[in-house]
Amino acid sequence: MYFEQHYLTCLAQASYFIADTESGSAVVVDPQRDIEPYLAVAEKHGWKIEHVYLTHFHADFLAGHLELRERTGAKIHLGAQAEAEFDFVPESDGSTLELGPLVRIVAMETPGHTPESISLQLFDSSAEDSVPQVLLTGDALFIGDVGRPDLLASIGYTKAELGRMLYDSLHNKILKLPDEVMVYPAHGAGSMCGKNLSDETSSTIGEQRRTNYALQPMTPDEFLAVVTEDQPAAPAYFLHDADLNRKEFPNLAVAMERGLEALSLDGFLAQANRGAQVVDTRDGEAFAQGHLARSLNIGLEGKYATWAGSLLDLKRPVILIADAGREEEAILRLGRIGFDIVIGYLDGAALAWKDRSDLLSQFERLDALELSQEIEGADAPKILDVRSPGEFAAGHLENALNIPLPELGDRLDEVREAQPMVIHCAGGYRSVIAVSLLEAEGFSGLRDLRGGFEAWTNAHQAVVQPNA
Repeated sequence: MYFEQHYLTCLAQASYFIADTESGSAVVVDPQRDIEPYLAVAEKHGWKIEHVYLTHFHADFLAGHLELRERTGAKIHLGAQAEAEFDFVPESDGSTLELGPLVRIVAMETPGHTPESISLQLFDSSAEDSVPQVLLTGDALFIGDVGRPDLLASIGYTKAELGRMLYDSLHNKILKLPDEVMVYPAHGAGSMCGKNLSDETSSTIGEQRRTNYALQPMTPDEFLAVVTEDQPAAPAYFLHDADLNRKEFPNLAVAMERGLEALSLDGFLAQANRGAQVVDTRDGEAFAQGHLARSLNIGLEGKYATWAGSLLDLKRPVILIADAGREEEAILRLGRIGFDIVIGYLDGAALAWKDRSDLLSQFERLDALELSQEIEGADAPKILDVRSPGEFAAGHLENALNIPLPELGDRLDEVREAQPMVIHCAGGYRSVIAVSLLEAEGFSGLRDLRGGFEAWTNAHQAVVQPNA
């Protein structure tokens, strides 16, 4: 058996390429939308991708099942409880695919994160036939965590119903497997599909049985309480992607071609005046030094797609500003979450406005020691902390106002009372987004803390500790 994990760090997403090396038949599980990595593996070895599995309808990315179907003729496989616009092979408990003489794939229905979720047992004929060597768990079981049952509870099931399904899937199916079975999930640390995902991208049933907080002995009610407690807010685009993954949707190449139109400054401004959203993907330092007024900064160096999906309006087109050579990356990463709304980018980026200072805005970034000195002065600035409530509770600057970045647009009245202000997050990425968002709403006199809360604590500045 040939088995390879493909890990997309920017979305903390894992997909899998499996082949029977004797028959040459191959399977891709939970593919990303841009499918070239899988095609390259198949071409290199002379294999044919004949099947593609989705362990469930993913909410955090748009999957590549339709792309693989169109490019290779692969059959799509989904859990038996799934409903979709496209034809698929329904997989229930025990459904088996003989990939060839060496590899067998057996499905296991593991609902809870979503109703249609499945896990896949991979059997290699060179090993003991009755025990799978690998279990692909999708979002049912992560390394260090389990899939959250509250994420899509609005699609016909309550959080409690999904939680009990997940408890049953884990304890009466997955944990019945031997300790030595390898576990490969669909996500790792950074995914919003759980709260305690490990940096490790594989483990074993035995290791998870021993160390995973959600797999310790407890009742279904205790399980539901501990798993749903302190979950991060789901990005706004999750429902959009979960729904779109059930449907027929356009090819990625169409969106890429439309987005890669180079716009002159005049053409760019004309689109902005017609209502296009201006997204500047440069790093925070470059953005602070000079940017087109009312543009939104979402840097490519951070969780670009996740924050774009949280803050952008799907009903309005997007025009991009990117460092030279990174335009395609910016469009592709939006395409991976189904945001096929880019209609062009600014040709020349910052060089395009070098003689148009009238179009520009900028703001100051403070270092920790500079902010510390200002706080001690008579005209101390207000502090806006845009981290999550959990981050804030673990330690924060004294008298800071905490408004998590996803809530900022809906809580502008609270911020108006706090001007002028210095904004910070954990490391300086979200705070620049926040400054750009507030500037677009007409706020002025904004500054941010370079390096964020991490820089503040590294400089040994005072912090309000929990329970202090």
